[in-house]
Amino acid sequence: MKIIIDNCIFHLLLVIIFILFLSRLPQSFSTIAAVEPILNRLDSQRSPPSVQESAAKAVLRRLLPTHFHSFHFEIVSKDACGGQACFLIENYNGSSQDGPEIIIKGTTAVEIASGLHWYIKYFCGAHVSWDKTGGMQIASVPKPGSLPRVKDEGVLIQRPVPWNYYQNVVTSSYSYVWWDWERWEKEIDWMALQGINLPLAFTGQEAIWQKVFKGFNISEEDLNDFFGGPAFLAWARMGNLHGWGGPLSKNWLKQQLLLQKKILSRMLELGMTPVLPSFSGNVPAALKKIFPSANITRLGDWNTVDGDPRWCCTYLLNPTDALFVEIGEAFIRQQIKEYGDVTDIYNCDTFNENSPPTNDPTYISSLGAAVYKAMSNADKDAVWLMQGWLFYSDSHFWKPPQMKALLHSVPLGKMIVLDLFADVKPIWAYSSQFYGTPYVWCLLHNFGGNIEMYGILDAISSGPIDARKSKNSTMVGVGMCMEGIEQNPVVYELMSEMAFRKEKVQVLEWLKTYTHRRYGKAIHQIEEAWEILYHTIYNCTDGIADHNTDFIVKFPDWDPSSPTSKIDNMHMLRTITGNRRFLFQETNSDLPQAHLWYSNREVARALKLFLAAGNGLAGSLTFRYDLVDLTRQVLSKLANQVYLDAVIAFQRKDVKALNVNRQKFIQLIKDIDTLLAADDNFLLGTWLESAKMLAENPSEMRQYEWNARTQVTMWFDTTTTNQSKLHDYANKFWSGLLEGYYLPRASSYFSYLSKSLMRNESFKLVEWRKQWISFSNKWQAGVEPYPVKAKGDFLAIANALFGKYFS
Repeated sequence: MKIIIDNCIFHLLLVIIFILFLSRLPQSFSTIAAVEPILNRLDSQRSPPSVQESAAKAVLRRLLPTHFHSFHFEIVSKDACGGQACFLIENYNGSSQDGPEIIIKGTTAVEIASGLHWYIKYFCGAHVSWDKTGGMQIASVPKPGSLPRVKDEGVLIQRPVPWNYYQNVVTSSYSYVWWDWERWEKEIDWMALQGINLPLAFTGQEAIWQKVFKGFNISEEDLNDFFGGPAFLAWARMGNLHGWGGPLSKNWLKQQLLLQKKILSRMLELGMTPVLPSFSGNVPAALKKIFPSANITRLGDWNTVDGDPRWCCTYLLNPTDALFVEIGEAFIRQQIKEYGDVTDIYNCDTFNENSPPTNDPTYISSLGAAVYKAMSNADKDAVWLMQGWLFYSDSHFWKPPQMKALLHSVPLGKMIVLDLFADVKPIWAYSSQFYGTPYVWCLLHNFGGNIEMYGILDAISSGPIDARKSKNSTMVGVGMCMEGIEQNPVVYELMSEMAFRKEKVQVLEWLKTYTHRRYGKAIHQIEEAWEILYHTIYNCTDGIADHNTDFIVKFPDWDPSSPTSKIDNMHMLRTITGNRRFLFQETNSDLPQAHLWYSNREVARALKLFLAAGNGLAGSLTFRYDLVDLTRQVLSKLANQVYLDAVIAFQRKDVKALNVNRQKFIQLIKDIDTLLAADDNFLLGTWLESAKMLAENPSEMRQYEWNARTQVTMWFDTTTTNQSKLHDYANKFWSGLLEGYYLPRASSYFSYLSKSLMRNESFKLVEWRKQWISFSNKWQAGVEPYPVKAKGDFLAIANALFGKYFS
């Protein structure tokens, strides 16, 4: 008996010593240890090596079909990489004349694809970006048999953190909504080449919800009112709205579910871990009638003009209600039934722009525990991935006690937070590393899919490194969480590389190699131009979220003769009641202020250098995109000043100056439209046609086109005299949209302005709004076609416009 007691005491002492040892370990060590089980499980669940190697070869075939036999791919264990995920690039020493020249090994097919991308970038001078940002430059890759050799010992690149996350919950609406499988295949290839191994996979979830809610006696008619239209699904999923742009047809539901299965299959073949949706509490109104005792709350208005119940005020099931866990579990199980056991990581953002009813930490902890229980009941290995945006956007609510309560409501390692806005406002830095919770350092960068040259390259090149090396770091990944893609390729190329960088990047040196790769040759004017862009456009350090507020695309809705009218409206532009995703520059000016963080004169100098290099790059699609985009940027900033000059002339009752600046503003819209028409990546027509291509009957075609037109213009509902509160949130610099929509708006506004000045009467703002809203509603419902092919010589047009406005 004494021996047994002594043994028990001995083992108890060992446990106590081990616990004390763990408590003295750095927080970062315990965090990595906490996520190790999920990493090991995900590794064990990946597709077999032969499947992944074939998937990587398929990426190669689509990228460089002429070099299909020039590379040998091989999946290796982490042991071959020092215990981390990595890729290795080695010379092939065989004798076959037509055989492989380079061997690329990786721990998954994503690492192999990343190694391929690294090799063609840094050994062959090639470049890969989205098609709509110029596409690829692979002419510099030597022909088969002549590929450059690497150093004898090879090249080993390890991931400093395990995950590279991709997408925002609204990217599916702003960018992917009209994609077919052909476009999705290109995107997944791009993801693999950039090293993305943790992508959001939200497509087709409405078909799953339909099956789940029918099990709770929700009718198809009820769901028609619950789901949003195709272009507004992201916000219906978040419980911001319901019914707007809908209903969803059976064709859409079936089509998107089939598409999701293809997406997931390809992601898994490449060794990615898809992040699936989970239940956040957003429920159809009918559920309250079916379960009258359930704790269901009707939420407040989210940006409708007057609280229209057709789209406003959705219903939230309280996570502490037993029905929450029941529905959440049913949803996860239905996904597993439909897709198989494809992941253990699920996204849920119950409290995104929706604060809990009380700030009591105990209550908040119970909410978090219930959300996680709904996942883990269906998947015992579930991990909750949560956007950390709420801690910034609603910081007055989420103080340290409330943050800790939510973050610690699930076991350590079972929650991962996306530090969504870390490029500008990193939360990890003032929250003690999310109080020990693993997090992903994310770039947000883009709002609404707007087209504007913007970035903070220094923050990208150093931010993830500083975060990872900081004391007690709990960082487990990097990520890209832009609202819209296919813009600013330089930003996303650098950010993608940070998934494999252990030290800070010297940005100026990196930019030199970037420009060589992007355009296929070194040109001193281009290098000089990019150095200017680095210090101006790509050096935004004012801390302002860059939502494009250029006056051409986000025209001020105000009465310049009435300061009170102006102040109220610009306040709305800055904050938008109830929606903290709108962040604009605070200003004391009596005039509207578009965001400008650099000298436009300096950037015009960069444009001049681009034009000087034009003859040598006229055949380059990457150069075409960059030149058109840069010219557009310079002209749109010029237009902002011209608009202000017109308003000042009006206020001073200077009819002549008003007319001069009014005409110049109108002409700038026309000229920018002509410029954009010369590059098929800046056409409204391609957006509209992609929407119509998904339709299977005339009714769907009209609905999808209305959705596509509405999202990029008014966005949400209007009244006779009130524009949508979200008008121009998703504005775009697209040819067709400028001349067909923005031009009539500016023309009618200035026409009213001129009449009021000439007649010496007050500006009839309400009358202008009536006319403009009527025009917009008709345009949104229109079916007139817009070009889908570029026309005009982009270089000649850019040169002419520079001469016209800056010589």
